[in-house]
Amino acid sequence: MEKKILEILRSNSRIAAEEMAVMLGTTADVIRETIQNLENKGVILGYDTLIDWEKTECENVTAYIEVKVTPQRGQGFDKVAERVYQYPQVLACSLMSGGFDLFVVVEGRTMKEVALFVAEKLAPIDSVLSTATHFVLKKYKENGIIFNRVLKDDREAVVL
Repeated sequence: MEKKILEILRSNSRIAAEEMAVMLGTTADVIRETIQNLENKGVILGYDTLIDWEKTECENVTAYIEVKVTPQRGQGFDKVAERVYQYPQVLACSLMSGGFDLFVVVEGRTMKEVALFVAEKLAPIDSVLSTATHFVLKKYKENGIIFNRVLKDDREAVVL
């Protein structure tokens, strides 16, 4: 039941407990209690809102940054990652396999602001060996949600 609740919340975190109870064949009280337990255990860490910033007047730039680092003795990559994710510009930081060690998502008002963050804050960290910055030009899909989906009406007209 917990897994089903988590899957539903991942696709729609605003769904009512009553609606979820109908979907899962239980009561709203059981749903609320299960969600509360998941929050208390730290399984559910928060609830996100996905925003299509292109449809607002806010100008934001997102960059995906690959970071190669030297792991610190006895602490591996964790200490470096902790130092990186403390910056408010950093939206996400993950350890990854492949040619780079950390994958960092950064947001700023301009490309220059992001570039300065990389040059002045990220690259100078002792364990950072190199970075590769990729600016997001357009988002098509994020967290399973398609941006700018054209909804077409496939219904057929009924003539009586």
